[in-house]
Amino acid sequence: MAEEITIPAWKKWFEDIGDQVGFFFKFFKNIFVGGFEWSEFVRQCYEIGYRSMMLVGITSFIMGVVLILQLRPTLVAFGAASMLPKTLSVSFIREIGPVIIAIICAGKIASSIGAELGSMKVNEQLDAMEVSGANPTQYLVVTRIIATTLMVPILSVIGDAIGLFGGFLALNIRDSISFQLYFTKVIAALDFTDFLPAFIKTIFFGFAIGFVGCYKGFHSNKGTESVGIAANSAVVTASLWIFVIDAIAVQITSLLFYK
Repeated sequence: MAEEITIPAWKKWFEDIGDQVGFFFKFFKNIFVGGFEWSEFVRQCYEIGYRSMMLVGITSFIMGVVLILQLRPTLVAFGAASMLPKTLSVSFIREIGPVIIAIICAGKIASSIGAELGSMKVNEQLDAMEVSGANPTQYLVVTRIIATTLMVPILSVIGDAIGLFGGFLALNIRDSISFQLYFTKVIAALDFTDFLPAFIKTIFFGFAIGFVGCYKGFHSNKGTESVGIAANSAVVTASLWIFVIDAIAVQITSLLFYK
């Protein structure tokens, strides 16, 4: 019997990076190919954006409530209870809101894309599309990646607003502050340099979620168990990329805006 040849882990890792680079250029090339699938793009925006809004809204609301309840004892001890709206708004808009919402979207969106495309590959639907002359990359990949790149920032903005509203309700559990005064303090505490870098990095978060989900689905194995593996791997990899992008974004914004 011939001995089975095992490929070193480092070599598989470099091969996977090469496949991802090739997949990226294939996606980028198909953006500019004529006949963009607008109907599929709109459907993906609905599936990715609208159907994720409830989950994002509930998560953001709970995060706003929890942050106020956790911050209040510390600030009260220092006699800085009036700083609660400012502290919540800056921390939520700059960091907590975008990252938490992106992680939630990675769990919901990347897994569903990976499972859907992985299932299509197992059922040989991708091969059937190529044989029939259709372009699966343009129809399936381009529409999903652009939809996630567009919808994740929008979900992040909506989640930020809901999280700040949750903080207002939580603050009124122990204290009493009017709606107008609370959001006057919130808006006064924020600057354009707080919102812009956070919004820009959510664009990269959305791209990473869509790209990883499509890549894992397209490169899944033929077995039925590979669908679950593709979905799980898409969530883990997308979450890791979110933290990497966030770390890079924090360094850049610290140098440019928060000197």
